[in-house]
Amino acid sequence: MGVSGILAMLIVGAIAGWLAGKIVAGAGFGVLGNIVVGIVGALVAGFVLPRLGFGGPGGALSAVIHATIGAVIFLALVRMVKKV
Repeated sequence: MGVSGILAMLIVGAIAGWLAGKIVAGAGFGVLGNIVVGIVGALVAGFVLPRLGFGGPGGALSAVIHATIGAVIFLALVRMVKKV
């Protein structure tokens, strides 16, 4: 992975983390936290969504949507664990 790939991953992670923070109210973590949440969300989405029949080739918009879905799942799991 080159510099452009890492930069794209950080940008997608930041956007997905920010969107997930807006969807899951009260879950904003700042720029660095949003990047981390977005990247973890992309990993979660990469694991969960293909097993549900979603996935395949896509562009940047598809990557942001999938990472956002994964980040929302991740934030929901974090909330459930924090309540226990």
